[in-house]
Amino acid sequence: MDDVWSMVHAERAALIDDLVDLDSERWNEPSLCGEWTVHDVVAHLVDTARTTRLGFVVGLARARFDFDRLNARGVERERGASPQETLERLRRVALRTSTPPAPLDSRLVEEVVHGEDIRRPLGLTRSYPAEAVVRSLRLQTRTPASFGGAKELVARVRLTAVDADISIGDGPDVRGTALSLLLAVSGRRVALDDLDGPGVGTLAVAL
Repeated sequence: MDDVWSMVHAERAALIDDLVDLDSERWNEPSLCGEWTVHDVVAHLVDTARTTRLGFVVGLARARFDFDRLNARGVERERGASPQETLERLRRVALRTSTPPAPLDSRLVEEVVHGEDIRRPLGLTRSYPAEAVVRSLRLQTRTPASFGGAKELVARVRLTAVDADISIGDGPDVRGTALSLLLAVSGRRVALDDLDGPGVGTLAVAL
């Protein structure tokens, strides 16, 4: 458990460092995450860092069990009046160890995938620890699509990382870095350009 939290805390700290000198205008750039801006995604990370098991259940009930509504309310609540205020809120929660009722590795998925949602549009790069990416990929491929995962998808294609000892699924092969595979199975179509193999077409149709 401690090793997961140390990786989560390291990712939060790295993102804060990447954003501390970012021009305010660039916080309004579209992220890779739906209609959210970079600013919205940072606010979401503040919200998820604050989320407790009980708080998640109560919040979901108040949102009429609509995950999108729950997330939208969290962004609205944690988005500061300025980017600097939101970044300071992220700094204050960076060492928290609270979590919703989900596997602990979901905290890694949250930090790595949303980290790329922010960095890629801004032209920023990060060399993520291999363990954090591989654990995130393994969890995503065990998680049903109804919970944001890709369990059903890996029944149709085989994901093979070229930079890690991991190969998951059945079907035509899809090859790429573990990070690009993680982003693709998390619904980020931009990662398809980083992948190759006979299964890429099947993957593209499924996303």
